[in-house]
Amino acid sequence: MAIQAIVPMYGNYEEPHQIGEPKRYQVAGQDMEVKYHHAYIDGVDFVFIDNPIFHNVESEIYGGDRTDILKRMILLCKAAVEAPWCVPCGGFCYGDGNLVFIANDWHTALLPVYLKAYYRDNGFMIYARSVLVIHNIAHQGRGPLDDFSYLDLPSNYMDLFKHHDPFGGDHLNIFAAGIKAADRLLTVSHGYAWELKTTEGGWGLHGIINESDWKFQGIVNGIDTTDWNPRCDVHLKSDGYSNYSLETVETGKAQCKAALQKELGLPVRGDVPVIAFIGRLDNQKGIDLIAEAMTWIAGQDVQVILLGTGRQDLEDTLRRLESQHYDRVRGWVGFSVRLAHRMTAGADILLMPSRFEPCGLNQLYAMMYGTVPVVHAVGGLRDTVQHYNPYEEAGVGWTFENAEANRMIDALGHCLNTYRNYKSSWEGLRRRGMMQDLSWDTAAKRYEEVLVAAKYQW
Repeated sequence: MAIQAIVPMYGNYEEPHQIGEPKRYQVAGQDMEVKYHHAYIDGVDFVFIDNPIFHNVESEIYGGDRTDILKRMILLCKAAVEAPWCVPCGGFCYGDGNLVFIANDWHTALLPVYLKAYYRDNGFMIYARSVLVIHNIAHQGRGPLDDFSYLDLPSNYMDLFKHHDPFGGDHLNIFAAGIKAADRLLTVSHGYAWELKTTEGGWGLHGIINESDWKFQGIVNGIDTTDWNPRCDVHLKSDGYSNYSLETVETGKAQCKAALQKELGLPVRGDVPVIAFIGRLDNQKGIDLIAEAMTWIAGQDVQVILLGTGRQDLEDTLRRLESQHYDRVRGWVGFSVRLAHRMTAGADILLMPSRFEPCGLNQLYAMMYGTVPVVHAVGGLRDTVQHYNPYEEAGVGWTFENAEANRMIDALGHCLNTYRNYKSSWEGLRRRGMMQDLSWDTAAKRYEEVLVAAKYQW
């Protein structure tokens, strides 16, 4: 199996080199030249789509003017469909004889549409198939119906894009068109697949998704177990931290905990539970629930470390919580990969009160590092965090129903009670989390099954 990953060339990267001949595409009536660049990394052909429209937006690739974003996505999708023909990876082009495209979210949802409209409707690439993966249905590529003129599609394709909802009325919806045009539809957990078919979870597209149920399923994400692995994590090799394994988790986590407390200026205490939150600061991630519950949390003789960036008012909340409870709370505004790794290793508990979470990765990282998750039972969090059963000594963490501060407090209270009073049970929770196979191996096999199913769909 040959794999080609196609992405915009946002910056001047060292590895890629120009390959093949430039191509020209129409975007909103403008003629744009694309140069293809190629790098072969870890068995994958990375193809970079180069045009000035992608330059100088590397720090905000999803931001800026709505029509500018749309034009970038149009050019990416048009160039991506032809990349298997145009880019001689390793001296030859992939061609289209045994080809499946995997598109992700609304940003590349035009690819299944272009594959059908430009090629399969005209007798080309008839054996090529497309799979669209929904990572977050809340972002849909919505705009006025007039945006259809930018897409350079036959007029009969307008019906794919025209969507009505009670709040926005008739509008153009890129995600809706991609969902209808794709040969197979995936999302990143079984729980999220169920939620997407509900009025509350489908964000206005639940009807279309239910109509596509025959081609739709959820596959839980895996994690990169070379980058996220306490045995070899490069961020744990200095400043008093330590790599550790299942066999050395007790001493290894204790050392990382002390190093984390020292680094952030918290009292170095091995007996106090350290609770971590790592995430984007917005309504989805539920940081406001933590703020609402902080008076109770801070009264439990714990230490709390909050890491994130996002909405200004929520960033201010992190600063305020640290100021009010400086002896036991740290609010790090911004994002640090190094600190995220160190928090995951040094914390005892990871708190994830997300209002919705398609899959979630932080709870998987946490369990890999022997950190016990307390999560809102939603989407992928429900799939991956089995609620602790003290009677059978089963489960890997705590879950709570409904995104409410009092429900979170109940779950966290049970967690803290187990940490303090049932040491053998706590050790079992930690070890069961670490013993799971959280790699991409299982998910990859499921993806292969979907690709084969798409290939033989007529």
